[in-house]
Amino acid sequence: MEDLEPFLTIAHKLADAARPVVRKYYRTPVAVDVKADDSPVTIADREVERTMRDILGAELPDHGILGEEYGRENVDADYVWVLDPIDGTKSFISGKPSFATLIALCHKGKPVLGIIDQAITDERWVGVMGQASTMNGDEISARDCEDLKSATFFTTAPELFRGDAAKAYDAVSTKCRVPMYGVDAYAYGLT
Repeated sequence: MEDLEPFLTIAHKLADAARPVVRKYYRTPVAVDVKADDSPVTIADREVERTMRDILGAELPDHGILGEEYGRENVDADYVWVLDPIDGTKSFISGKPSFATLIALCHKGKPVLGIIDQAITDERWVGVMGQASTMNGDEISARDCEDLKSATFFTTAPELFRGDAAKAYDAVSTKCRVPMYGVDAYAYGLT
């Protein structure tokens, strides 16, 4: 595997390019379309992903892309970027800054770097294989948590779980100290 620093630079470039698009549409009356899976999508989702894809196409044309809005492109490549332009579109539409732009790079199917970027609160979490995770450049770590009784449990909404996932949710959520709901992708960065 190659040195990841050049790819991390590109990942930051993607997040930096996404921010002005997110901010342009945030808390504005955007049209909402409904995708085949009944999830909402806005012009902001599409424009952010298109912006990131354009950068990747220019900078790393041999890499693959798996995107939320525009699907798969060259996903058999050794390096594949996974893009979710606005994870938490319902929150984005509602003006609640618990959504985030998610960017990951996988090498031969294994995640090797990722960024969670919240354009409104100006927060960015970065994880790179073999390195300490950071938030806005400062090293972070997970909270000490010896068992479920002392854990905080984050999920968007309990009704999203079905079947075995609902059983697992029930088994875990009732044992945690603090269950938190409605925080979307923002929760991924909270430690």
